[in-house]
Amino acid sequence: MEVGSGSGYVITSLAIMLRQLGSGAQYLATDINQHAAETTQATLEAHGVHADVIVTDIVSGLDKRLAGMVDVAVVNPPYVPTPVEEVGCKGIASSWAGGLNGRQVIDRILPAVREMLSERGWLYMVALEDNDPSDICHLMSEMGYASRVVLKRCTEEESLYVLKFWRDPHAVSSASPKSSGSESWFSQLPFKSLWHKNS
Repeated sequence: MEVGSGSGYVITSLAIMLRQLGSGAQYLATDINQHAAETTQATLEAHGVHADVIVTDIVSGLDKRLAGMVDVAVVNPPYVPTPVEEVGCKGIASSWAGGLNGRQVIDRILPAVREMLSERGWLYMVALEDNDPSDICHLMSEMGYASRVVLKRCTEEESLYVLKFWRDPHAVSSASPKSSGSESWFSQLPFKSLWHKNS
């Protein structure tokens, strides 16, 4: 599942990569913006893959039906620090406007998506340095999730992280993001190459 699918590029790329592995997965994409949902659908169709695309705020209306059923969730949230009043505004700005410290939308997404994850589910989320990734990992740890920084890439304008979360009963004892030499199979997929050009 992708929350906030925008152009649909991420969910489409994920579906293509998993299809190459012979996966029979089902895909779901949500976005609050009708135009974004239509663009996601067009991107999926252009690449010959299928996902259910739903216009909704984060996972509103899906949370009870899909609780505990999502194996992989990907989120590239609005994370740019902006005035609070820009969050959720109409137009393209809503795709990046994250409010105070860029966390206003992130802090709504995390508990909602957490409830959707299966027992072995993974959540991958893009975060900005200004979002305080360590604090995000600490909050998730308090909810029983371990974390790892899967990727970190710096550009002239920003430092971006891809954070991975998964259920772990021992997570509370280690609340800081971990970097590990042992990467998951997912982190080894070609998706990683998208970040190389910004290294």
